[in-house]
Amino acid sequence: MRRAAGLVLALGLTASACSGPDDDLDGFPVAGPPSGLATPTTTPTTPPAPEPAPRPTRVSPDDLRPATAVAAVAHLAGEVGPRPGHTAAYRRAAAWAEGELASYGWTVRRQRFSTPAGVSWGVPVEAGPSVNLVATQGEARPGGPWLLVGAHLDTVPQAPGAEDNASGVGLVLAVAEALEQRRARLPVTLVLFGSEEPRGPGDAHHYGSKAYVASLSPAERRGLRGMVSLDRVGVGSVVPVQTVGEANAVSRELLAAARRAGVPTEEQAFETSSDHESFTDDGLPAARLGSTPYAGYHSPQDVPAVVEREQLARVGRIVLGWLR
Repeated sequence: MRRAAGLVLALGLTASACSGPDDDLDGFPVAGPPSGLATPTTTPTTPPAPEPAPRPTRVSPDDLRPATAVAAVAHLAGEVGPRPGHTAAYRRAAAWAEGELASYGWTVRRQRFSTPAGVSWGVPVEAGPSVNLVATQGEARPGGPWLLVGAHLDTVPQAPGAEDNASGVGLVLAVAEALEQRRARLPVTLVLFGSEEPRGPGDAHHYGSKAYVASLSPAERRGLRGMVSLDRVGVGSVVPVQTVGEANAVSRELLAAARRAGVPTEEQAFETSSDHESFTDDGLPAARLGSTPYAGYHSPQDVPAVVEREQLARVGRIVLGWLR
């Protein structure tokens, strides 16, 4: 069940600890024992031990709700619009996404970092702060194994960013929803990265994921079993599976999950244009899903109509199969 976002106010009920025979409780008199009779006594009994809470069932590809991802694409690209990582529009997008993650029971923290000035896809951009959203469920043990699913929340200045990358953000939210009442094979962290898009000097980018990787402790690095970047995942009928170098353990696991789910894939090696590169460059296991070419790339035509629900469903089934 989806929880309502916002604060929940708890009302404390108090009652008098010294009510006598003539006191009223909620308007009803409290009667004493009949005159002349001893007050009856009872022997206290030990209440039975509570039943242990049932363990959540394992998540499955069938738990995905593509409608959640579609709604996120409509909001981010149709209402918020272009959102470079340092802008007020990006902050609005981050606040909205934070509320969505929290509504599914995830604890969200903001990780702030700086991004430089430069030129982003032909448009000058100013320097400024940005933020990653890091969502957890409190399951990971220090030094224990864990998995990460991430997507970048920002866009280039001229694009509303439906496919690039509201599609990936929408699937992260759909994964959060699927895991609300279910469990993965390992604890999962979800991250929405800021300032992934290039802004110079040169073609430098991935600022949010670089900041996140730099913040990981040695124990967290040892425990990370795999990172998957969801970037441009709503176009096409075949799902690209990308790695920075040759196929690695994460890409092989994703391909196996796709076969089990009946989803067609295409392996693409030596691809560096997403946040998985920040992890691989630091020696951490990572791969990317998505990147089918499309006409509206980095343009004002990257609108919600570009994104295909069926492709979102294919990619989401792979992710949940991998987490299972």
